[in-house]
Amino acid sequence: MSLVVLGLPLLGCLVLALWPPGADLSPRIFGTVIAAATLLAALFMLPGLRGDDGGADTGRALNPRHEVDLPWLSVIDVRLHLGVDGISLPLILLTALLTLLGMVHNWVERPDRPALFCSLVLLLEVGALGTFMALDLVLFFAAFEVVLIPMYFLISRWGGPGAAAAALKFAVYTLAGSAALLIGLVFIYASTGSFDLVELSERGGAGISTAVQLAAFGALFVGFAVKSPLWPLHTWLPPAHTEAPTVGSVLLAGVQLKMGTYGLVRIALPVLPEGARALAPILAVLAVTGIVVAALACYTQNELKRLIAYSSVGHMGFVLLGVSTLTTVGINAALLANVAHGLITGLLFFLVGAVKSRFHTGELDELGSGLWARLPRLGFVLVFACVASLGLPGLAGFWGEAMAVYAALHPAVGLPGPLFGVLAVVAAAGAVLTAVYFLRLLRRLVVGPVVVGAGHRVQGAGSRTADIWVTERVVHVPLLLLTLALGLYPAVVLGLTEGPVAGLVEAVLAPSR
Repeated sequence: MSLVVLGLPLLGCLVLALWPPGADLSPRIFGTVIAAATLLAALFMLPGLRGDDGGADTGRALNPRHEVDLPWLSVIDVRLHLGVDGISLPLILLTALLTLLGMVHNWVERPDRPALFCSLVLLLEVGALGTFMALDLVLFFAAFEVVLIPMYFLISRWGGPGAAAAALKFAVYTLAGSAALLIGLVFIYASTGSFDLVELSERGGAGISTAVQLAAFGALFVGFAVKSPLWPLHTWLPPAHTEAPTVGSVLLAGVQLKMGTYGLVRIALPVLPEGARALAPILAVLAVTGIVVAALACYTQNELKRLIAYSSVGHMGFVLLGVSTLTTVGINAALLANVAHGLITGLLFFLVGAVKSRFHTGELDELGSGLWARLPRLGFVLVFACVASLGLPGLAGFWGEAMAVYAALHPAVGLPGPLFGVLAVVAAAGAVLTAVYFLRLLRRLVVGPVVVGAGHRVQGAGSRTADIWVTERVVHVPLLLLTLALGLYPAVVLGLTEGPVAGLVEAVLAPSR
């Protein structure tokens, strides 16, 4: 099934790349069908994992299902080794869902050269799915890099007026992060002679000296931190989000940002446990600093996309804080927060795209206020997404961040408890700041008195200022329902992650071998 899930978007990408020029409707239909088939195939992976211990009772840090292990580059013993477990499957499903919704959204924005646009979106999906399924370090790195190509062109070709500069900054930062990631992987191979992630996870750092583990973990962290992005390596994200088309922003926030923290959990923790234990306090400090700095930066933003981009930096800080505790609660919190952020921020960027399509601006000063009174359905969904993002209990954004703060109060044995306790308090204060700036945004844009801004005047009299269109409802409703379902019943994700995370933490905290 792993090959089917990966092969469908790859086949669709190749077909669309060869699509006859000038076609408008047919490539969008084909791209939507391929994305739907990929999501359906990914759902077929669920029965084999639901209820499986995934490593909790096997003593294994990685116990994959739906494995494919084929020769690829036999000269250096690189294999096409794919598989999934409860840690990777939620992100695979999230990727497939957001790609499908992005394809549906193309029926709203209707980008020019739709065949090429849809081909690049499917190529991005191939890279993300390959990253989440890869069980070979070289395959992981290759899939990790594939994502950069379509995202660069989505920003530069279909982005806003500053797209060229934003795409270049995105490329420079992410390629620098890739160089650091490659250095870390070379350190691992030089010490073990293996690229197989299952074997390396079972070794638990055996054969890798403490000094090498520290150096390799630091290099991997830098590479993953750029991708996530985590403070202070986040500065490429706001311009990339601001200039990217709506679908590009959704996939950047909902999929690509998850690849960095996933790599940290999948590779860095089990393969380099001594490095993880030594550097965990530094990760925690960086995470909490990012939470606070991002929240303060949001107060200075006058553009909707930039505000949500900075909020993403803060949310990913909670993910890193959970990982840094090296506990089952913390890592489960990080994985849950990853999925919640993908759903909520994906919805937010779809909504910003809807606002900009109606008023031709994302500047708050030009949008005016009273959006709920002018466009009640769009205003309601925007309020829902914002209160979900600020962490309202009962919605998806609450559980992961609350659990991460709780885990920081109870870090793994051997970590500095007083430091983590202080960081937990600061992180909780950062969550309060997050709530305040989102409520400020709602008062300023949505629920205040009706004040027509310059953006409305730009549209002109007689132009269409519609509330939510039917196609947009098809995109918004699944994200609304999943955000509510995950908030009311977080076991939807935790039921998959608990077993594998327990096995992972046992391996990370085991005495050095």
